[in-house]
Amino acid sequence: MASTTPMKLALFSILTLLYFQAVISLTPLHEHPLDPLTKEEFLTVQTLVHNKYHTSKNKVAFHYIGLDDPDKDYISKYEHEKVPIVIHRKSFVIAIINGQSHEIVIDIRLKTIVSDNVHKGYGFPMLSLEEQGLVTKLPLKYPPFIASLKKRGLNLSEVVCAPFSMGWFGEEESKRTVRVDCFMKENTVNFFVRPISGLTMVADLGLMKIVEYHDREVEVVPTAENTEYKASKQRPPFGPKQHSLASHQPQGPGFLINGHSVSWANWKFHIGFDVRAGIIISLASIYDLEKHKSRRVLYKGYISELFVPYQDPTEEFYFKTFFDAGEYGFGRSTVSLIPNRDCPPHSHFIDTYIHSVDGTPSLLKNAICVFEQYGSIMWRHTETSIPNEFIEESRTEVNLIVRTVVTVGNYDNVLDWEFKTSGSIKPSIALSGILEIKATNIKHNDEIKGELYGKLVSANSIGIYHDHFYIYYLDFDIDGAENSFEKTNLKTVRITDGSSKRKSYWTTETQTAKTESDAKITIGSAPAELVVINSNKKTAVGNHIGYRLIPAIPAHSLLTEDDYPQIRGAFTNYNVWVTPYNRTEKWAGGLYVDHSRGDDTLAVWTKQNRDIVNKDIVMWHVVGIHHVPTQEDFPIMPLLSTSFELRPTNFFERNPVLKTLSPGDVVWHGCPKSN
Repeated sequence: MASTTPMKLALFSILTLLYFQAVISLTPLHEHPLDPLTKEEFLTVQTLVHNKYHTSKNKVAFHYIGLDDPDKDYISKYEHEKVPIVIHRKSFVIAIINGQSHEIVIDIRLKTIVSDNVHKGYGFPMLSLEEQGLVTKLPLKYPPFIASLKKRGLNLSEVVCAPFSMGWFGEEESKRTVRVDCFMKENTVNFFVRPISGLTMVADLGLMKIVEYHDREVEVVPTAENTEYKASKQRPPFGPKQHSLASHQPQGPGFLINGHSVSWANWKFHIGFDVRAGIIISLASIYDLEKHKSRRVLYKGYISELFVPYQDPTEEFYFKTFFDAGEYGFGRSTVSLIPNRDCPPHSHFIDTYIHSVDGTPSLLKNAICVFEQYGSIMWRHTETSIPNEFIEESRTEVNLIVRTVVTVGNYDNVLDWEFKTSGSIKPSIALSGILEIKATNIKHNDEIKGELYGKLVSANSIGIYHDHFYIYYLDFDIDGAENSFEKTNLKTVRITDGSSKRKSYWTTETQTAKTESDAKITIGSAPAELVVINSNKKTAVGNHIGYRLIPAIPAHSLLTEDDYPQIRGAFTNYNVWVTPYNRTEKWAGGLYVDHSRGDDTLAVWTKQNRDIVNKDIVMWHVVGIHHVPTQEDFPIMPLLSTSFELRPTNFFERNPVLKTLSPGDVVWHGCPKSN
């Protein structure tokens, strides 16, 4: 027996080695466990699900294929210990199979289905691009619609149609349906501003047919005059004239990108991508020059949802209360960036993959760009009070921008994540694209009688009032996962004892939010500082280290809380929410948003009123724009932007860019030197 033990051990070692080699060879190794799914991984998911379910009677429709978030503990071990030889990769899938929404978890490396559950609640998954395309063709072969066009004297060959999610308005039973609106493209590509009014069309996505149709015989279609925006169609005079601006980096870009991991100046972070969320920023850490180490700031950040409720309650518009991420997919709606237009010279572009309804991956070129931006001031001071000495110190700021553009229907969302060497992160949003237009027989304001629900932006064209509410998911890990949330109120103190010639001053009063209810904040009601702190770590003078939220101009939902769209979009009831980290709580509007009923939202989760003191916490921040359209927004909008800042607050011992020098001047051949 003893003589055979070494042989058995050797055989066991060989078999173990062969097993791990086989496992490793199943899928290619990844540079990072948070990398977006690859083409090969999409194909693995497609094959496994098709092999299990696809038959002549069953069709598999993939409505979401994404990375199943690894445990944070695993990411920590991967970063610090580098122990894992093989990176664990799982995918979370939502597929409609035989009319049911399946939630499937797949181990990509082992090529096995780990779990498969059928969704029993309300709501449906994101609309696929393919079914949206099929719906747009239904009216063109629908006799009642063709008759309506003939009655209006419109040419069928010049018609373009588009699907619009319908929301939920108290119906007891919901089906996967969309409204279909149609437009005229005759003499312009800007068809969104030429709606065919007076029609109600509802299409059933399961049956792929029109199931409801009404014609209210409204005949007005706005003219195509002055609606064209293509450069090739413009005629003189042009202006204002813009001179060319050259960009030159003789030493190359100041950032390094390895796969999806970015190193720039004192920052390191990871860029991910998801077909629903779009761009995801993870593992953002900044190097502390005095402590000689990188310190974590943000574990993960992305836009969880975009709520766009229009303010026209009439039959033609009441349902237009869109959730662009949950219904259409921010990642799925991401467009390829145009070099030297959307992104400046010397930008680095990142490609990614999205998937079709049958699970086939397709390459999205130039989905993300990364570039440096010059020209701001980092810090400065001019000192003239010292005798015989004039001091003038100024530092040029260079920032890093990560950009993507998401086009959902008529609107383009330009989304930036800006990193500053001072430690700040500045997410920003800029809107462009086409207004949602309602046709009218009114050509001048003097003709208006009654409520328009918008502004007359051109003859026969009303730009409808609406909102854009973006909610950011911000999982802070300020020098560690255990954080707390502080609200510091600024309050006025009156001096009544005669101790000063002043009659008042203001001071601060700080409270730590103990539960989720304590952390619900409506910004703008009173001045306050909102800070995520690590109460376990202090600076040399005893302050808790932290990062504060510097919000944009606050915008609050003006809908009543019992209105059906607001029930679904209740995450806009406050500007700031804080929850304990839960890997299943990712989508503020719920996992299934199409026809949802508001029973799986951030507002519902926080009713648990969980403890958030010294916990792994997530801040949710609502950034809003109330859009009152103007004539300048027609026929296509100049950028309308907003932003907020995540700024270090006692995170560093002193100014972290005190010793940062401005970039050297570049002398261009043939150009005079600056004075």
